Amino acid sequence: QVQLVESGGGLVQPGGSLRLSCAASGRFFSLSAMAWFRQAPGKQRELVAEINSRGSTYYVDSVKGRFTISRDNAKHAVYLQMNSLKFEDTAVYYCNVDLQSSATSGWSRDYWGQGTQVTVSS
Repeated sequence: QVQLVESGGGLVQPGGSLRLSCAASGRFFSLSAMAWFRQAPGKQRELVAEINSRGSTYYVDSVKGRFTISRDNAKHAVYLQMNSLKFEDTAVYYCNVDLQSSATSGWSRDYWGQGTQVTVSS
């Protein structure tokens, strides 16, 4: 069984920084894309940033220049460095991975972390 364990959320003032971490554990064959989503109260979950197996990245426009996604393939981990945080960044952040459970199985994006709360408040 695959688990994604997140850490690093919290309360921060506007302009502050946080670093989120997510590590995959359990039995699986391979990881491909790794991503961070967020969901604010009353809003749909949105893709914040994604990094593929070659290191290419995508960011939603609202976080470009402020957030940086990275990964450590040896640790099966993905990180989100969040700088210059704004009130509108307040949300529950979820990591998500594209994973192959065995050599003969297909790829699946149905793997999610438990969510970590990020609150930006003065």
